[in-house]
Amino acid sequence: MADASSFYITTPIFYVNDVPHIGHAYTEVAADVLARWNRQAGRDTWMLTGTDEHGQKILRTATANGVSPQEWADKLVAEAWKPLLDTVDVANDDFIRTTDERHERNVQKFLQHLFDEGWIYTGEYEGYYCVGCEEYKQQSELVDGTGEYEGQLVCAIHSKPVELLHEKNYFFRMSAFADKLLELYETRPDFVQPESARNEVVSFVRRGLDDLSISRSTFDWGVKVPWDETHVVYVWFDALLNYITAVGYGEDDERFARRWPAQHLVGKDILRFHAVIWPAMLMAAGLDVPTGVFGHGWLLVGGEKMSKSKLTGIAPSQITETFGSDAFRYYFLSAISFGQDGSFSWEDLAARYQAELANGFGNLASRVIAMIGRYCGGEVPTGTEAARTEADEAIRRIEAEATDAAWQAIERLQIHEAIAATWKLVDALNGYITEQEPWALAKDETKRARLEAVLETAYHGVGTLAVLLSPVLPKATAKLWTALGAPRTVQEQRIDRAHEWSVGTRTSALEPLFPRVEATE
Repeated sequence: MADASSFYITTPIFYVNDVPHIGHAYTEVAADVLARWNRQAGRDTWMLTGTDEHGQKILRTATANGVSPQEWADKLVAEAWKPLLDTVDVANDDFIRTTDERHERNVQKFLQHLFDEGWIYTGEYEGYYCVGCEEYKQQSELVDGTGEYEGQLVCAIHSKPVELLHEKNYFFRMSAFADKLLELYETRPDFVQPESARNEVVSFVRRGLDDLSISRSTFDWGVKVPWDETHVVYVWFDALLNYITAVGYGEDDERFARRWPAQHLVGKDILRFHAVIWPAMLMAAGLDVPTGVFGHGWLLVGGEKMSKSKLTGIAPSQITETFGSDAFRYYFLSAISFGQDGSFSWEDLAARYQAELANGFGNLASRVIAMIGRYCGGEVPTGTEAARTEADEAIRRIEAEATDAAWQAIERLQIHEAIAATWKLVDALNGYITEQEPWALAKDETKRARLEAVLETAYHGVGTLAVLLSPVLPKATAKLWTALGAPRTVQEQRIDRAHEWSVGTRTSALEPLFPRVEATE
């Protein structure tokens, strides 16, 4: 089992039936920020993302486009899903595909182990199946269709008709794990977050669990059941295993012990798969359950969940081509309380970009660098202790407080709180410069020592901001770090001790970090 010095974080693996929208990018960026933060705190960090390429939905999509499912998956991964990571500046450590040989062969090992241990049996099942969710639905999860689907039962999530299926399948004895799961939620109350998600999961399990159908025999696009090749593994049972097959399960025990368990980030619509089915599978296999499962909220546009099937998706590039990847990252992780639903609008994005990034942080950095260049010839002032006042000491305290508060928030996975804690330093520095008026001090040679003390304080504060914001704004903070003349790279600084960064000796010109833009819808 990984110790406290390790941090393994995953995103869901995304269906390749279509191209990604900003909802997918939101999850990717959140995981990336948490990974970067932990990596800069000295932890042995690993971030995994990838694609889910099996199942009936992919098969039907590929067939409708006149290609094989493998050809379709290859095309979408190469042209859409991997490029997404560059678009929003995600520095993942691994990318797994469920069609990877390393995944498929170890899915079979896992399944064979459960079969040998008596956790799998044959049975028959009839129920309503949503191909979009790749899940059998209870009556309570269905609604009456409208419009072209009037008179039919439709999935409450996808608003498309479900199919009544009757199959002879293999089943996983999930019902045997209800009590163990409830004990897990009780003894580890932070296993499922946020609290609203935990309450939903506990309530669901308390109602009792059915055994889970884990194979399909009506199509063949999937991992073959090792003892019966007329069946393929149920897509979710296959997909969940990516979190362990990617880090050595079944073939590299040392690597697996180093990485597992993981912290999972998922959308709240797939919470039950990760917080109920997945830990039950691991318990049956005698493996550690995840570190935790965090179900974040949905991105809403016009009050409706972002959806490819409902044609409400917005491509991440529509935002980054205008505002840049840093602004994308900052906006979605600061404007939305992580774990809650959040509404997106172009107007709000543009307003926050201008007020918080351009005028708040960007202008602060530019002013400080420019004043050191103008009043000190680019030389960083040092040794100004004798001229410091309580105002300077207050800034140093806020630097330390922001560093500590941000790290504590990240430990709770509350990214928006970490950014808010850091922004207190942005606001404090802007207020400090306004109050101290270095431009006025520069006009009086007798106040030279005080001028240098003010500039040294401001310089140090901006450097602390560069470190604290580097996981969120990697491009802007890298530029700022160069202008500060600081040693090594900003990503090499210990973020849990951000206020103790090693200063440089000479600044250089800084181009605007967040140039003025004209937003277009």
